[in-house]
Amino acid sequence: MVGEKREVPYAVGLDLGTTGARAGLVDVSGTVLNTVAVPYETATPYPGWAEQDPESWWNASTRAISQLIASSGVEAGSISGVGLSGQMHGSVFLDAERSVIRPCIIWCDQRAAPQCRWITDSVGTEHLGEWVSNRALAGFTAPKVLWLRENEPDKYARVRTLLLPKDYLNLRITGNLSTDTSDASGTLLFDVRRRSWSEPMLEALRIPRDWLPPVHESSDVIGEVTAEAAEATGLPAGTPVAAGGADNACGALGMGVITPGDVAVSIGSSGTVLAPVETPAVDREMALHSFCHALPDTWYVMGVMLSAGLSLRWFRDQLGEPERTDALRRGEDPYRLLDETAAEAPPGCEGLVFLPYLNGERTPHADPNARGVLFGLDLTKTRAHVVRSVMEGVVFGLNDSVEIMRRLDIPLERVVAAGGGSRSALWLQMQADIFGLPVRATGEGNAAMLGAALLGATAGGAFSDIGEACRAASSYGKLFRPNTANEAAYHEAYGLFVSLYPALKGLF
Repeated sequence: MVGEKREVPYAVGLDLGTTGARAGLVDVSGTVLNTVAVPYETATPYPGWAEQDPESWWNASTRAISQLIASSGVEAGSISGVGLSGQMHGSVFLDAERSVIRPCIIWCDQRAAPQCRWITDSVGTEHLGEWVSNRALAGFTAPKVLWLRENEPDKYARVRTLLLPKDYLNLRITGNLSTDTSDASGTLLFDVRRRSWSEPMLEALRIPRDWLPPVHESSDVIGEVTAEAAEATGLPAGTPVAAGGADNACGALGMGVITPGDVAVSIGSSGTVLAPVETPAVDREMALHSFCHALPDTWYVMGVMLSAGLSLRWFRDQLGEPERTDALRRGEDPYRLLDETAAEAPPGCEGLVFLPYLNGERTPHADPNARGVLFGLDLTKTRAHVVRSVMEGVVFGLNDSVEIMRRLDIPLERVVAAGGGSRSALWLQMQADIFGLPVRATGEGNAAMLGAALLGATAGGAFSDIGEACRAASSYGKLFRPNTANEAAYHEAYGLFVSLYPALKGLF
């Protein structure tokens, strides 16, 4: 029971990601001892659609957990708790027998854009801010429910339960319906301020309240591993299972970003900026997301950009042939060689600016039609300028979120960096210089999985609360401090960056 501390050796965390399930074994010091990842596929039947079969999640998760236990050489009985982290916003529709009705419409699916316009027009921006603290975006869950009602009415008529992806796995593991406050925050059906389902929003959208599961805090015990799940996973039957959390919230736990002043910045394919707050914070335009954190009485604001590391990967694949060839010959990572190339150009790239909107943008513009731009080319610019401008453009895009947070008077004292971008010393220094904050990379590459395991360990009694668990597990790399010599160049370049989108919006 949470709050009753006892010495137990291990916990299992499972991160249900977009491309696969990753299971990890963690000890009571928060050290990740072993991980196993199993992939699954995303179907795109039509442009802008993205669907996954929940059964593929279950098959990948059971394989990952069973292989984890078998390869770790630990007694299954020494596993004290299980916690899950999951991709947000997905819609799992179940019938009266709790069977899946159709493939899950996942977070990156864009088909519900017309439903978002209807929600905004009929509910109104003011009520969206008051009732659910977020604007209507196609990635969220509620617009997908409306899409189902309008486009697949026969399937809609069979719906009796609506779950998020990781909550479907929790149902398969424990037999119980549940969700947690952090994941529910991304449905557009949840009162983030009050940490409960929003009755006015449900009424406005005509979505039955009894479709939605009970809401728990992330480290609450929502059930135990059933005999059937034990046979499928190798976990001991009766092991406590935590409610779990959304991937970004669990990632923040794994990074130790749980108190105001800390900021989690992740550069993966997409990019995020997440800052914990003691009370809910909603900006007037709702450019930032406002969600519940995976700790009681804590919230966070978050900005999201869609093409962060994806921008540099685009350059690597389309224009990075010299680095790719050299890396293959030398047996090195081509990204490290791209760092070396970029370092040859000066900060600010002498007026060359890259807009990283290769797949539209989410924060602060929420514009699916925005596109990438390389502005300021002239005969003096080299490949080094171009590579560096791509990297700087990504950090400028993240800095848009940082600047909104500053306008909301959210305390920002230090950055904890994660994702593939945190392996680049050049990118870490850029973040320190452009944000004007000290930056340190997290010591754990699988932060969401670690955060999930810490929730499981807390539910299993290893820690008195999740805050204690996070403090025990936190580890960091080298500290990068802002270099004041680069301040003027970055200030000028960022000013140009922010002026380009308004100037080009009509052309997009």
